[in-house]
Amino acid sequence: MKKTIVLFLISLFVLQSCHINSEIVYHKDASSTSVTDIDTREFMAEMKAMTPDSLKQNEFGEMDKLPTTWTSIYELEKKEGKLKTQNQDSLRIMKKIFMKSKKENNEPAGFAFKMEHFTPEDYQALKNFTKDEKLPLDQNIFNNWDGKTLIINTENFNLRNIEETLRSKSVKEETEKMEGMMMMFFRDIGTTLRFENKIKSITGKHDWLKQIDDHSVRIEYDLKAIYDKDTKLKNADKKIVIITE
Repeated sequence: MKKTIVLFLISLFVLQSCHINSEIVYHKDASSTSVTDIDTREFMAEMKAMTPDSLKQNEFGEMDKLPTTWTSIYELEKKEGKLKTQNQDSLRIMKKIFMKSKKENNEPAGFAFKMEHFTPEDYQALKNFTKDEKLPLDQNIFNNWDGKTLIINTENFNLRNIEETLRSKSVKEETEKMEGMMMMFFRDIGTTLRFENKIKSITGKHDWLKQIDDHSVRIEYDLKAIYDKDTKLKNADKKIVIITE
């Protein structure tokens, strides 16, 4: 992935609390589309207030060059002349992962990542791709979906991909205190699972998962419970099965 984007994202995670919201849409053809939004408005306002006017162009000029429309990782790396891999599975995955920067009142406001119509085969290829290229993706993308039934492994209710992304770009001293950093710097993290067809039944319960309408459930992560092993949940089934009409 474009180095400027990755390094900037890491600085956001390490320096300031932010909000992360994801949505996974489950399509009838057994594919799914996921979008992760990272809201950095508070960070940008504080950083700009602390940066002298003489340095703002150097510090923030690169961000203005990032695309504000969905652009694939493949296109980004090709444009930068950094497209090295010839592996067909990796190239196919790179063409289906998109990113864009977001602006508000013409000021940087965050980033978004999208994985469009990923099939079970795509997700398998993604696992191989992310062994080398760490991305802050929602773990729930790897749950089993066949077009009608979603089997949720609640062990995926974690921040593993975000942690691994941070570790891959951070110095050793920072990675050793990762849990404390995660609890301190993240304001809130949640994921909506949305289905094209209506939900017919839900089997299994978890404190963090709630149905919000006929087509959707919402997962709100409790960071304290994730990192405090003594926290007891009232409902914590290992598997939740959602069947759609």
